[in-house]
Amino acid sequence: MSMRTPLGRVRGLGSAKSGTEEFWLQRMTAIASIPLTLAGLVLVISLTGRSYPAVRQILGSPLIAVLMMLFVIANATHMKIGVQVVIEDYVYDKKKKLTLVMLNNFFAWAIGLACIFAILKISFGV
Repeated sequence: MSMRTPLGRVRGLGSAKSGTEEFWLQRMTAIASIPLTLAGLVLVISLTGRSYPAVRQILGSPLIAVLMMLFVIANATHMKIGVQVVIEDYVYDKKKKLTLVMLNNFFAWAIGLACIFAILKISFGV
């Protein structure tokens, strides 16, 4: 029989002390996505009806490229955390959970890097 209180027994256990960081990171990426998405919508609407060279020139400007990369980073990170939370909450088999979390990480990185590569390619005119 333990002489410790219930609080003493559970102290230090739980989410390996990483849950709060992911909670705040998901909230911060959500907040960052709002103005970046609005800027993206304004950009897409303003590009409607323009010629291909004009669109490439506008998308190739450094300010637009940086805003688009920030949009990709914020949303890929937000997506990764959101899907990971769903996997951790609803997948009970440990092997399946580990496999799905790994696939989720690879997918988020692949999507983010592919988008950033495309943005840089347009930006540098290659």
